[in-house]
Amino acid sequence: VAIIMDGNGRWAEQHGVARAKGHERGGKTVQRVIDLCGEKGIGWLTLYAFSTENWGRSKIEVTYLMNMLSKYLRERLPEMMEKNVRLHAIGELHMLPKSCREQLEKSIAATRENTGVNVVLALSYGSRQEITAAARQLARKVQKGEITPDDITPELLGAHLYTADMPDPDLLIRTSGEMRISNYLLWQISYAELWVTDVLWPDFGREELEAALLSYRGRQRRFGKR
Repeated sequence: VAIIMDGNGRWAEQHGVARAKGHERGGKTVQRVIDLCGEKGIGWLTLYAFSTENWGRSKIEVTYLMNMLSKYLRERLPEMMEKNVRLHAIGELHMLPKSCREQLEKSIAATRENTGVNVVLALSYGSRQEITAAARQLARKVQKGEITPDDITPELLGAHLYTADMPDPDLLIRTSGEMRISNYLLWQISYAELWVTDVLWPDFGREELEAALLSYRGRQRRFGKR
């Protein structure tokens, strides 16, 4: 399952509180959804936590989000260990502030041997940037004579993406009712089922996740073959 977590700002506006409160409430939803996925035996959960475009937000908001991420990772690590959660991250991670990046690396290392739900945080992530980076890697290999252009297959390109060792999502969920992909996992969701809800991310819970899973189970996945 992959999720575009949208609506923290609108939730705050609707409730007459600062945007920071919306992000804080959204952080609690993250833990709730991780727990639900573990309960339901979902092996992989990928969360769109911060896009490359999000760097264009106000410096105050970006700083708050980075500090919140560091705090979340630090405070939730014991719980991730207790619940057997394994943490991963994809994106241009070098762009994260040093303190945030170090805490992320610490959490990933600490959970490496865990065997429960795999949680992938997409941070400083943009799918076009990811595909472009993979194309550059392949171009360099062609330039060095390591491969020929004819050697480049979808499988080879996929092996150079951030998600090379991860399964493609079967189901993409988007909250807040927006009908767009927002530069998220464009390659990986080629045949994923889509489910959109008007519920804002801070209010997303068991009822919405179960509705998404029920909808998914009722669909016929043909992968273009019939």
